[in-house]
Amino acid sequence: MVNGFIFAAGFGERLRPLTEIIPKSLIPVLNLPSICYSIFLLKEAGITNIMCNLHYKSEEIITFFKKNNSFGLNICFSIEKTILGTGGGLKKCEDWMGDEEFILINSDIVLDIDLPKLIDNHCTTKSSATLVLYKTTRSKQIGPVGVQEGKVVDFNNIRGTGVTSDLIYTGIAVLSPVIFEYLKKELSSIVNTGYVGLIDNHSLGYFEHKGYWHDIGSIESFYDTNIKSTEAILHLKTRISEILNLCPCILSPVSKIHQSAVIMNSVIGDGVTIGENASIEESVILPNTNIGRNVKIKKSIVYPGGIINVNLN
Repeated sequence: MVNGFIFAAGFGERLRPLTEIIPKSLIPVLNLPSICYSIFLLKEAGITNIMCNLHYKSEEIITFFKKNNSFGLNICFSIEKTILGTGGGLKKCEDWMGDEEFILINSDIVLDIDLPKLIDNHCTTKSSATLVLYKTTRSKQIGPVGVQEGKVVDFNNIRGTGVTSDLIYTGIAVLSPVIFEYLKKELSSIVNTGYVGLIDNHSLGYFEHKGYWHDIGSIESFYDTNIKSTEAILHLKTRISEILNLCPCILSPVSKIHQSAVIMNSVIGDGVTIGENASIEESVILPNTNIGRNVKIKKSIVYPGGIINVNLN
């Protein structure tokens, strides 16, 4: 297992207006860019050669990696002049990926998976691919994965099997090069091309992750991850710090908070200024945001130039 592939080309449309100022993969989760959680997992597992596809705000992402010396890894970038989706984006890198199994991971997920254990499972079962699935009561809303006799047989019934489950695809997988036979060069989905191709012609295995998993693909899930999953993420703090020399935190050490301000269950980003007698409750304050004196913020995401009220049960 020598290579990794990170999807980071997307527009992050469901995260607008945040992604109008920050590329999706750099959106911070507890003050750590989301892509760092994927980088951490790969590096901790000893995977040092990584391809990352880019399109939207690619220069900002490349600058971030240069600033951090690519975290001591061999990271290459596949720049897509026209966005290719998860299928076309991976197909474009077929030659680079080589002829061995590789790890595929999204840049907008946070999880505590044991990658070596996943890889061992994949090698033992000898599947053409092993998808990481996660059990959730929200499977119907997200899109259930159909499983049968230890194999994946459908995704949200796109094959018309009627097979369903309470499992969802997490955005991480171990793949063999055979998947490239079913991918298309144009804009396409890896699910509709590669994964369905493997189901129809080979086998598609799965590994159920029973730890923590969350994505930040929408405003609601971004907020939920930062506010409600603090303990689970901070549990990874020491490991992440040892691997990346960066770590998640609730209050950025480079923020300026007036001593009379009240902060309750909130995440305060880099370069944030909070004025006298301000009150911040159950909110995420993104980097370089100024909160004036006497301002009251509750259950919101605040960014330079705007505020999003979030009402979650």
